[in-house]
Amino acid sequence: MTLMGRLAIAGMMAVGLGGAARAQDNTLNTLPHPGQAVYRAHCAACHDSPDTSRAPAKATLSAMSYQVLSFALTKGKMQAQAADLGEAERGQLINYLTGRSTATLDAWSQGMMCKGARRTVDLRAAPSVSTYGFDARNTRVLTAAQTGLTKAKLSKLNLAWAIGFPDVTMIRAQPAVVGNTIFLPVAEASAMYAFDVSVPAKPCLKWVYNTPGGAPLRSSPGYGVIADGRAVLAFSGLDSTLHVVDARTGKALWTKNLASYSYSLTTGTPRVLKDRIVVPVSQFEIMQASDNRVRCCTNHGFVLSLEPATGKQQWRYDTMEDAKPLRDRGDGQMLWGPSGAPIWNSPVVDEARGLIYFGTGESNSPPAHRNTDALIAVHLKDGTEAWSLQATAQDIFNVGCGPRPRTEQMNCVSDTVYRDVDFGASLILGHLKSGQDVVFAGQKSGTVWALDPDTGRVIWRRDIGSGAPNGGIHWGIAFQDDTVFVPVAVVGRQLPGGPPIDPALQPGMYAVDANTGAIKWTYAVRSDCANGRNKRAPRCERNFGFSGAPALIDGALVQGSLDGRLFVIDAKTGAELWTFDTLRDYTTLNGVPGKGGSIDAASIVGVNGLVLAGSGYGMFGQAPGNVLLAFRPRP
Repeated sequence: MTLMGRLAIAGMMAVGLGGAARAQDNTLNTLPHPGQAVYRAHCAACHDSPDTSRAPAKATLSAMSYQVLSFALTKGKMQAQAADLGEAERGQLINYLTGRSTATLDAWSQGMMCKGARRTVDLRAAPSVSTYGFDARNTRVLTAAQTGLTKAKLSKLNLAWAIGFPDVTMIRAQPAVVGNTIFLPVAEASAMYAFDVSVPAKPCLKWVYNTPGGAPLRSSPGYGVIADGRAVLAFSGLDSTLHVVDARTGKALWTKNLASYSYSLTTGTPRVLKDRIVVPVSQFEIMQASDNRVRCCTNHGFVLSLEPATGKQQWRYDTMEDAKPLRDRGDGQMLWGPSGAPIWNSPVVDEARGLIYFGTGESNSPPAHRNTDALIAVHLKDGTEAWSLQATAQDIFNVGCGPRPRTEQMNCVSDTVYRDVDFGASLILGHLKSGQDVVFAGQKSGTVWALDPDTGRVIWRRDIGSGAPNGGIHWGIAFQDDTVFVPVAVVGRQLPGGPPIDPALQPGMYAVDANTGAIKWTYAVRSDCANGRNKRAPRCERNFGFSGAPALIDGALVQGSLDGRLFVIDAKTGAELWTFDTLRDYTTLNGVPGKGGSIDAASIVGVNGLVLAGSGYGMFGQAPGNVLLAFRPRP
């Protein structure tokens, strides 16, 4: 038998029998792990270069759970790359990365279960966080009455406790909040947790919902009371399954897979109304199309309206028509189009006008459809399009292609601005003091838009730099008192033929006049690589901006940074009131080793005198972490 044959058998033994088998034969410890060759052949090109590939770093993969990696290789984003791998090779690869051979059990949760009356879910209070933007207009505003927190209290916070989640590298979703119950999905744990924080120092668990089959979760939850009187949570998984769960019991009312295309994906928070659940659907063909083995490009985004008690489809809005063959790529296979316009953000529903507003992403192949990188309104009743405004034309973008693709990249095109400046931030329906309603939107180009909600007419726009694929303006903006609060992750570079970029612009927070687009004040965040932070925050000298969505609590902005810091900023003046470095290890309440990391996406809320924030975002070369942190004002 050849050496490689012996290694393959040794690898299968290691995966099948775990550490015990390895201990019985010490000679195995001197041989290369068979999964190492699989990693080098199929994974290293991207995961060893997370900056350029936008893939998780190898160290982040090693911290993930067995089930998350298995899902990615068989049904998720890595299915194309793993198409040639057999079951044994997939097992070798996962064992090489994680040291685990099977999925782990979530044993810690049993020790945190509530006792007595605290086990009951009390839903009598009005929800303070019921959708991505907290309220029906997506403003991301919480009051002192809703949270038990004032601006003065937010300036003197202490860490109260931390809860860790095993085999997790990111806390990417914010909870729904009703009274003193928070409903928190943890993506890589494949679970939704109902925590009671009625005793702020001693949280406990009311129930845990585990996804059927262990598929990871992805979206934040929407909360609402449907026509039959049941209070429900609606949230989506990485496999595009929508879970609708009874908020009192944690039992599923129904689940439904919403995927229509090969790379369909659900990211935006569903909106739960009395008579429907509105669900945006994205797609991740952008991550696959540079591979010549992939038939490109056939996916696009859409919105669904579903009957809330059963999941039956009421209507569907497609951002474009289905793709058709365009031309021979040069190898006998066809390039397809149009494609793209994924919907990453969470819709805002204007029930008074009967409209739903949302933004879309880039195109993946020509022709670049008018609904790519666009702001769109559709009718709530039937899903027909009311208006559409394209913000950036000819943005055909696929990771790994480049503006001048190599001749051997058959799915890549050169007739593109190649910017990837989609609308990741959810839109806001703002109400001005003048009585006027305005739709506000933040684009990854660094542009803030103000639109007439009835027509889509542009009232004003404000460019804050040129942005970048990861922002610009990334996950969210906030609105209050005729001001739009805009976190900026990357100012960007001067574009050929574009307007000059003001050198004074810096990553940070911008207060923009909602009537005119003028900048009222700026809080510039600075890099901090001192005291060993450079070892815990990858590329801390440039990954330090504000990418995640802010929470605006009693006139104070609570904002996280890509290098793991948490800030409180005065919304009137832009003055820094408080800051905390979450990039550390934690002793947790539940005994799971805790580690802080980047703060991104959306995870910050206030409830019962606590600020809750997730720390960890192991994507795009950022710092992984696995903790939910609670902060409480000093007496």
